[in-house]
Amino acid sequence: MSLLVEKIDSLANQIGRPVKLMEVCGTHTVAIFRHGIRDLLPEDISLLSGPGCPVCVTAIKDIETAIAISRQDGVILITFGDMMRVPGGRQSLYDVRAEGADIRIVYSPLDALKIASENKDKKVIFFATGFETTAPSVAATILEAEIRGIENFYIHSAHKLVPPALNALLDSDSVNVDGFILPGHVSTIIGSRPYEFIATKYKKASVITGFDADGILQGIIMLLEQIASGRADVEIQYKRVVKEHGNPKAVSLINEYFEPCNAYWRGIGLIPESGLKLRDKFMQRDIKSYFEPSVPDYPEPKVCSCGEVLRGIKIPTDCLLFGKACTPDKPVGACMVSTEGSCAAYYKYGVSR
Repeated sequence: MSLLVEKIDSLANQIGRPVKLMEVCGTHTVAIFRHGIRDLLPEDISLLSGPGCPVCVTAIKDIETAIAISRQDGVILITFGDMMRVPGGRQSLYDVRAEGADIRIVYSPLDALKIASENKDKKVIFFATGFETTAPSVAATILEAEIRGIENFYIHSAHKLVPPALNALLDSDSVNVDGFILPGHVSTIIGSRPYEFIATKYKKASVITGFDADGILQGIIMLLEQIASGRADVEIQYKRVVKEHGNPKAVSLINEYFEPCNAYWRGIGLIPESGLKLRDKFMQRDIKSYFEPSVPDYPEPKVCSCGEVLRGIKIPTDCLLFGKACTPDKPVGACMVSTEGSCAAYYKYGVSR
């Protein structure tokens, strides 16, 4: 590891100016903290967190819609555990469950299908969140429901797509980064090709990186080498897992069941073609084809800087609420909720840089 750090120091000196790199993935954020990588980097190399925490970017309206669905008679709402404490407009799913709504936590969409098969008199709705990593498993669960004839299984889709979000960030004048540490898990599914616009359109360096300390440091070296030589490429450090074309079967499964749609990202706003909705052929599995609750447009929490953190404009400690009014036990913004959230990671590891 010391040789890698020395290489980074050498490249930083060669570049001779401050460099800002964004780790897009929330898992990278946590890994960088856990390995103490920020402390190993020279002062001129800054790491910023991006919009790669699916819990953090799930819109208030999507949460409020899930809450409204859970209050319907004859409904069981199924979700991943880390969605339970995400603040909606006024309440979280935990709050609503405490009031009597039947909301259950699972580890896999297939667990939700099992619940549907055991509760034929109920509408069982899976709150489908996450990026390209989780979408194939949701599509596969719908396929299994079709095969087994389980008619009472539905989804409420809040899936998000990473490349359109990066395109939106780079289109923004307020976002200033020199390169991207691209997500390993998402890229396992989609490969490297969907990121090519980062290099061709925006002339920014990017590297798909693994999650161990050496892998992250190697990814940073590859980024700095691009910047030092004036190149802009999409490279893969995580070659043992990520291929240029990704996982064609998983991508095919996503494309068979879903199509892109406009989606609202918490703290960022509406991003065209950045979400996934069920294709018309499978619309009977979308709970909103049966009832679509009308929910208010709640504003983002006042003073909360989660949106700026997700866009790499601020770091969590810049927020006036951080560690005071907003903590993991009582989160104001979604970035403090998830273990992959930047604010939660800064709070846990006590990092100020």
